[in-house]
Amino acid sequence: METPVLPWQPITFGGVAAFARASLGRLFLVQFLAALLVAASVISFLSVAWFPVFQKAIARLPENGAIRGGHLEWNNASPARLAEGTFLSIVLDTAEGGRTGQSADVQLELERHGLKICSLFGCLALPYPKHWTFALNRAEAEPWWGAWRPFLLVGIGAGVVICLLASWLVLATLYSLPVRVITFYSDRQATWPGCWRIAGAAQLPGALLMSGAIFLYGFNRLNLVGLLFAWLLHVVIGWIYVGIASTRLPRLANAPQRRGNPFSGTKNRQKRFGE
Repeated sequence: METPVLPWQPITFGGVAAFARASLGRLFLVQFLAALLVAASVISFLSVAWFPVFQKAIARLPENGAIRGGHLEWNNASPARLAEGTFLSIVLDTAEGGRTGQSADVQLELERHGLKICSLFGCLALPYPKHWTFALNRAEAEPWWGAWRPFLLVGIGAGVVICLLASWLVLATLYSLPVRVITFYSDRQATWPGCWRIAGAAQLPGALLMSGAIFLYGFNRLNLVGLLFAWLLHVVIGWIYVGIASTRLPRLANAPQRRGNPFSGTKNRQKRFGE
């Protein structure tokens, strides 16, 4: 007889399968804790990799400058590299000559009519909002950054948690069908709500992997290509857990024993898909 696993840890296949009989509140609690861990890794990365670059860029701003009416008002030398690090660099190029180069993983280019974000995937150009004014001078930007920096970190962390919980809700709904199909044809004890909870818990091992990858990337133990590979791997891990955890459920008590040649003509018990 199989020893039941407490529905608490989503690390092993049996642990994920145990969530089939867990309450919705317990699944949500474990998902929330996993989302908090991912959010903590994102906040840690921003604190050590991106925010210090923003701080240096603000310290190098001139006395006059602003983004107003969809245009950058800048009278100083251009192009100018305001700050640069391994992960992020900030460049100001009002002439839009494209001669700034890029050494960081992500580069923000402030141009005359918009912001350009460049990375391994190419560049994305975003126009400045027409009715938005932002000070690009040290006298105004430094106090604003000092006051709002902690709230930005908290807001980003909360956004990560909300986005993860919402995405896991959608993925659990999509993956509950293949979980139900696997449990049906493998004669496992499962209900539709139980299959939905398994599909939801199956997303957590990949999320924990991604959290560790972000930590490693932030401390220069993993490069950008490695981080992208980890992201792809965490998706595949979700599929693997969906497939294998579904077979870790207890068998039906009256399920036929499949021995020998499956084409020998033995009649199997007929059952309906909704059972």
